[in-house]
Amino acid sequence: MPASVPSKYRKPAPRPEPSIAPIAEFPRHLIRAQEAERKRISRELHDGAGQGLMVLRLYLAMLASESQSSESLAKIQEALKLLDHTTEDLRRIISRLSPRTLEELGLLAAIRKETHDLSQNSGMKPQLDLPEDLGPLDHEIEVAIYRSLQEALHNIAKHSQARNFAIQLTSGNGSISLTVADDGVGFSRKRNSGVRTFGLLGMRERIAALGGKMRIHSAKGCGTQVKISLPHPPDAARKRAAAERRSSQIGDGRVPVGSVRKGSTFGRAAESMRMNPRFSA
Repeated sequence: MPASVPSKYRKPAPRPEPSIAPIAEFPRHLIRAQEAERKRISRELHDGAGQGLMVLRLYLAMLASESQSSESLAKIQEALKLLDHTTEDLRRIISRLSPRTLEELGLLAAIRKETHDLSQNSGMKPQLDLPEDLGPLDHEIEVAIYRSLQEALHNIAKHSQARNFAIQLTSGNGSISLTVADDGVGFSRKRNSGVRTFGLLGMRERIAALGGKMRIHSAKGCGTQVKISLPHPPDAARKRAAAERRSSQIGDGRVPVGSVRKGSTFGRAAESMRMNPRFSA
């Protein structure tokens, strides 16, 4: 009978190689986690700062009604105006963190609202080219397109000095594409500002995480065009991929971070905010 080999001379057992599927799914899980964190922050802002501002306004209004001095009344009215501006800023922040329109009405309605808001606030003339219907979309794809649109419109409002901007959304041949263009001053890629670079980098990383591409065309005095393309397979392939992801999540014991839809905690909070005159658009 052969002598046994001492344990210190034995070769270690080979380590199992990591599964490719969880690694490939990591970017999607990261995006879901980011969106869930945005929703959590928006709920806390609404329930904490939002409610506090409403109570503060009630107290100021009571003081204004009881004030006997015209000088004191003028100061209270000034404080009320400042409070209303702060409340409006908070409403916009909450909307950007967890957009109710996207969650409840879908991507096309959310794009129209963002376009309308920019046009109203800046005076720029919009041009929209949207399909009548996109059909079912993965939530991650919807969120990626919407967040990219937000960042592109934010850059237009802050940097472009444009008079007109255009948005086009197309779907076909296994992909979905969003193009946002303006006729503003443009920018040089070599001398791009750090803030804008950071925002564009975030857009590029989000799109790449979902297997998409982003292209930017800009030059001084020639405006800017941002185009993103994401894979959008036919219905059967999307359903099959979604079923495979759910099966993988159940098998790994992971709980997917889903979207917050109508009737959820945030949906009820947003509805409460909408019904309050101070938070109404």
